Amino acid sequence: PAAAASPAVVIPEAGSGSFDVAPGGTPALGSGQLVTYTVELEADLPLTPSEVAKVVDQTLSDPRSWTAGGTHALQRVASTPDIRVLVATPDTTDDLCAPLDTGGRLSCRNGNLVVLNAWRWVNGAATYTEDLRNYRRYLVNHEFGHALGNSHQYCAEPSAPAPVMLQQTKGLQGCSANPWPTP
Repeated sequence: PAAAASPAVVIPEAGSGSFDVAPGGTPALGSGQLVTYTVELEADLPLTPSEVAKVVDQTLSDPRSWTAGGTHALQRVASTPDIRVLVATPDTTDDLCAPLDTGGRLSCRNGNLVVLNAWRWVNGAATYTEDLRNYRRYLVNHEFGHALGNSHQYCAEPSAPAPVMLQQTKGLQGCSANPWPTP
């Protein structure tokens, strides 16, 4: 079963498809090609855009994230982003991810959209047991990694940290859970 750290938070299966953008932004972090992003929350969710943006910003600004290695600089902006990070209800996620089949429980990257399923945001995945904080970090890094051009990877060595581009929500293939591109 999925690890639920917030059992009092109930995510509706469907929403309006209308999104609220987290206010403000961050300085550009890292060096290399600047990639800007917004963080947006479907209006029907029992979360706030600011609290979601805080998790996304902390994840992407961590030195183990995508700014390591000097290829990318990342900056959250209030409008006109390169990438939109959306937290959406399961039905809206399915709509925004089509033609990819997310089955109401998976997330995706589709064009410039990084669509994070709100059900997963709140309930996590069995592969991260009770560690919702690191599951959210994984979710952000994995789907943002797709937006930066990275493809899925596989577990190369049993018990090693899983590549962040492994579909860790579905399983670990013998690796250990890892939310970071550069552990």
